Amino acid sequence: MAWYCSGSTNSELIENLCREGLIKNERVKQAMMAVDRGHYAPARPYSDSPQPIGHGATISAPHMHGHACEYLINYLRPGAHVLDIGSGSGYLTHVFANLVVDTSSSDGPKGQVIGVDHIQELVNLAHDNMMKSEDGRKLLENGGVKFVKADGRRGWLDGAPYDAIHVGAAAQELHPLLIEQLRAPGRMFIPVNAEDDQGTLFSTAFGGGQYIWVVDKKKDGTIHKEKVFQVSYVPLTDPPKH
Repeated sequence: MAWYCSGSTNSELIENLCREGLIKNERVKQAMMAVDRGHYAPARPYSDSPQPIGHGATISAPHMHGHACEYLINYLRPGAHVLDIGSGSGYLTHVFANLVVDTSSSDGPKGQVIGVDHIQELVNLAHDNMMKSEDGRKLLENGGVKFVKADGRRGWLDGAPYDAIHVGAAAQELHPLLIEQLRAPGRMFIPVNAEDDQGTLFSTAFGGGQYIWVVDKKKDGTIHKEKVFQVSYVPLTDPPKH
């Protein structure tokens, strides 16, 4: 998509994604319009391609952020609680916050997005990036957004249950702890290493690839899983050893 969705400005990028049908929901469009990728991907912020952000991590291509929001949008209501695992630069955490943090109540903001990363430098980066805009500063100050250092494979129990969980790195499995932390009803968007027909994990080094799974926890607590499309993400792993 990069060769015809990229733009010279944030608004041009988002308009191009909408024109090509990669963003369809108006709420998603407005939430992404309101977050300048220039604060989060300084090298080529308005290119529809992944960008390195250091420490072996990347910020995903804008169209992937659009897909994540579109698949989760019915659970990204004002007042919802969201867990963003592998929050990296903090960009998508900010977009989610635009969709769920409701500041209209006299009792203070409702809704929260918790960004989790296993590298402290990336937690600091996400915080610093959000501080670049007035909107981002307010979300941090009022608690609408919180960044924590933790093993994303274990989620973040302190904020559970979550209406929506987004995982921004490829997992080896659909981690049961994450499913447990979903609200009923709730939805998770997660890239997972591919399996063969016998359930054996393929290594990406041998051409296995990864797929996005959408995992729904129904109101009665039952789980429905759907494999939706192939992707390529950095792995959800232990922090690097220094």
